[in-house]
Amino acid sequence: MKKIQTQGVHHITLVGATRQISIDFWEGVLGMPFIFEQPNLDNPNESHLYFDPGDGRLITVFTNETRTADSTPNPEGIGNLHHIAFSISRATFIETARRLDERGIKNTGEIDRGFMYSIYFRDPLGQLYELASYKFEPPTGCTHAQVLFAAHHIRVAEGAYNIQDSHLADAIEQLTRERQGSLSSDRTAKHAYPQSGDGT
Repeated sequence: MKKIQTQGVHHITLVGATRQISIDFWEGVLGMPFIFEQPNLDNPNESHLYFDPGDGRLITVFTNETRTADSTPNPEGIGNLHHIAFSISRATFIETARRLDERGIKNTGEIDRGFMYSIYFRDPLGQLYELASYKFEPPTGCTHAQVLFAAHHIRVAEGAYNIQDSHLADAIEQLTRERQGSLSSDRTAKHAYPQSGDGT
């Protein structure tokens, strides 16, 4: 028996209320272009809206004009979706709380997660969302997941409770050293600056 190897999230589909509520939230609040629409091929009473979350993949929503928005928080029991996180730049993240506040959207404000910054809020239908901004850029040719994998091992070896900035920095240095050769025989950290009293 062999695994079925995934290669990324293809799309996420949510049950929405009306067409306009969906467009107003996904494009009007989160800036996701509304790119495609057709009937829900499994239910002729619904429409199927497609939005681009920013990476060319898809967020899709089933809509029905007879449904009304209910902002009661979605259940968080076993088997239920807790939240979906979307990636945003640090510059956008800095503006996020203010822009949510301007619309009267309750939010957590900035939360430091050790390797990223997060902010949480609910949509008009009660689903919880996170907007996340990584603290780091991976070395060229590496992914965020590879940096986190290396940082995890550094954190565990140190006995730290969660990933810290220093673990990320050390992981980036480690991955760079592993992937890029150097003509230097000694690649350890150096002082590099003249010391006082050495005549220079």
